[in-house]
Amino acid sequence: MHGRRDLILLAAALLLQRAHAQQGGDAMAGRLRAGGCALLWRHAQTTPGVGDPPGFSLAQCSTQRNLSDAGRAQARAAGEWFRSRGLAPRAVRSSAWCRCKDTADLAFGAHESWTPLNSSFGNAAVAPENRSLLLAGLARIPAGTFEVWVTHQVNITAFTGEAVAMGEAVVVDRDGQVVARGGFGA
Repeated sequence: MHGRRDLILLAAALLLQRAHAQQGGDAMAGRLRAGGCALLWRHAQTTPGVGDPPGFSLAQCSTQRNLSDAGRAQARAAGEWFRSRGLAPRAVRSSAWCRCKDTADLAFGAHESWTPLNSSFGNAAVAPENRSLLLAGLARIPAGTFEVWVTHQVNITAFTGEAVAMGEAVVVDRDGQVVARGGFGA
């Protein structure tokens, strides 16, 4: 008897979780349509690890922690999320790290590397300068348009105070305040 009740409770919890994710996605889509904002997107799922292996090189993807198969699928699904909602970013900017560039390219087909989005892992001293550059970038986004900025968790947390999982995003207004948050699920 308890097994059936547990199944019903589990199904209800999953439906609520999906509804919450959809509401987050709907709020995110609505805010992007309004424009004058940027979506800070943490790169899609990677192979296990934290940071990059010792001696990695930005010029050689094979030396970095890269997207997993699930991450590549996640990035493609995010691109479909944008297309299905008729959302086209004015620009797609990315960290120079391969996991970010690949996320951007799989979702949107292209990106522009932008230094303030590069990982500041182990180098918190760059956070104040990056914050100024990001705010200046936000100020240049016209009303009715938005940009996608693919970056790293450490950068998003330093800029917004929020932590996001791989593949999640926050939308920030021109003041750098989080106005929406979510993922790109169904």
